[in-house]
Amino acid sequence: MPQDPGPEDAVSVVHGSAAPEDIAALLAVLVAHSAAQAQAHAPAEAPQRSAWASRASAHRRMPAPGPGAWQAAVRGL
Repeated sequence: MPQDPGPEDAVSVVHGSAAPEDIAALLAVLVAHSAAQAQAHAPAEAPQRSAWASRASAHRRMPAPGPGAWQAAVRGL
């Protein structure tokens, strides 16, 4: 069973020679590209609706007429 490559085996130069700075620059580009791809494929969040634009208050029950009706209308009962 093959072992998982360690950090020193993750990237190897097959042909020519590369300075550590060159390899670091290449890895930075690959990581940035990978993050951009992950963000592009992430589901978009629905925009939050303001409480002022919410229609929930239109569905509440109207208070019955009678004593205390005005207080109940203000309290939302």
